[in-house]
Amino acid sequence: MRFTKMHGAGNDYVYIDCLDNPFPNNPAEIARSVSDRHFGIGGDGMIAICPSDVADVRMRIFNSDGSEAEMCGNGVRCVAKYVYDHDLVKKEKLRVETGAGVLSLELEVEKGLARRVRVDMGEPILEAKDIPTTLPGSPVVQQNLSIAGRSFEVTCVSMGNPHCVTFVDKLSDELLLRFGSAIENDSHFPNRTNVEFVEVISPEEISMRVWERGSGETLACGTGACAVCVAGVLENRTNREITAHLRGGNLKLEWAENNHVYMTGPAVEVFSGQWQQNIE
Repeated sequence: MRFTKMHGAGNDYVYIDCLDNPFPNNPAEIARSVSDRHFGIGGDGMIAICPSDVADVRMRIFNSDGSEAEMCGNGVRCVAKYVYDHDLVKKEKLRVETGAGVLSLELEVEKGLARRVRVDMGEPILEAKDIPTTLPGSPVVQQNLSIAGRSFEVTCVSMGNPHCVTFVDKLSDELLLRFGSAIENDSHFPNRTNVEFVEVISPEEISMRVWERGSGETLACGTGACAVCVAGVLENRTNREITAHLRGGNLKLEWAENNHVYMTGPAVEVFSGQWQQNIE
């Protein structure tokens, strides 16, 4: 199986081109195998680039635990770079079908290669039942969530996938590693949830760490950064345009007046190769 390793702000995935090649019969098993950082290629999961009847291409994403997710903001930027740089869809404005709908992307091209991508991530979903979460309120803003002996104030947002955002005084390993998995799997989130811990630097700037559903801590999460942008406005902590500092790099976010969230960030191809493990 031919693959390409790519990352967006350190959020790395193994990409397989299914435009001219068959989609694998057992994507969950392959995703678990290739994502292993010791015995596999290494990554936060696997993304298949597939044909689409409604857009230029379709993206399917599988987390490192094999579960299929709806969307990945960093991943979709890399999909756009891959199809542009490899002359599969030579357009600087693309439409990509995802499990959360069709997204519009604009590529910033330098010397014939896509370097950065701006993504219209669509409108945030704030209805509790549609996120989904059983926490009170709709929208769910600064609601109490008790986890493992500690209480958090959380705001819940879906960007096509569920997010639970909590603003803290200081980011730490303990917050992420002790509470990330517990919040992800809390009973208030029927489909589990992604978790963002956020430290506000100024109304225009935040730092954040992410516990991704099905993958654990990742260096960046595009949909998570978008959810943080929305949550910051809902909690009157930040402006509608912010820079998010993640462990893998920076993303620019805007919750525009048309209610769409726009994300701009890098997309990088690392290497390509042949996956030799015998998985059919």
